[in-house]
Amino acid sequence: MSEMRFSEDHEWALRDESNQVTIGITDFAQEQLGEIVFIELPEVGSTLSQGDEAAVIESVKAASEIKSPISGEVVAVNEALIDEPGEVNQAPLGEGWFYKLKPTDPTEFDSLMDSERYQAMTADQ
Repeated sequence: MSEMRFSEDHEWALRDESNQVTIGITDFAQEQLGEIVFIELPEVGSTLSQGDEAAVIESVKAASEIKSPISGEVVAVNEALIDEPGEVNQAPLGEGWFYKLKPTDPTEFDSLMDSERYQAMTADQ
């Protein structure tokens, strides 16, 4: 069973049955950014610590850093976003994912917000 969690920086993390974690930005984040025109992804094989800059995203409004919500080794990136960065606007919680991690500390995932807490946080913004 897959499980999705959220960071205060508006990233989502989806843990699958093999304990790999897919990372992307939330619908709230893509709405705030507007039309996304460029994405720089991390390199496969790189190691990220929780809170590290993992990617850069540019929209018609601003440039923003995507921080890694958990620590781990990057095992895959969504190369389709290089040619089609607008996919993040179309499907931020689906085909607009950024990268996949093999986590180094599973407790970090458990410390992220569940959907109810994330929705409560964004309701105030």
